[in-house]
Amino acid sequence: MIDFKLDPRTGSPFYRQIIDQIKFGIASGNLKIGEQLPTVRSLAVDLKVNLNTVAKAYKELEIQDVLQTQQGTGTFISKVEIQISEKEKKQKLQEICNEFCTIAYSYGFSTNDIINELKNN
Repeated sequence: MIDFKLDPRTGSPFYRQIIDQIKFGIASGNLKIGEQLPTVRSLAVDLKVNLNTVAKAYKELEIQDVLQTQQGTGTFISKVEIQISEKEKKQKLQEICNEFCTIAYSYGFSTNDIINELKNN
């Protein structure tokens, strides 16, 4: 199971962030075929968002055959294989790095400070 995190600073709608996290979770192997996802209600409560936000994300993923909802039992990862293109991976990494650098710069760290710390990890 993945730990969902939403960031209002990205400019990306919350439902899109949920979709991306599920797709990247499947592509990376963190979410397995047949694995049950939290209910719409419980995920909405955990993320402190409207039920419709989670329902919209789940519905879009159902339309794409990524998720399968079984009435009364829950929502599961379907048997679809997801591969994230190199372009999409690069774009996501750029978004993450831009956000990270913006925060680091706001605390007064330089690019060299950031690079040195990353090399130490």
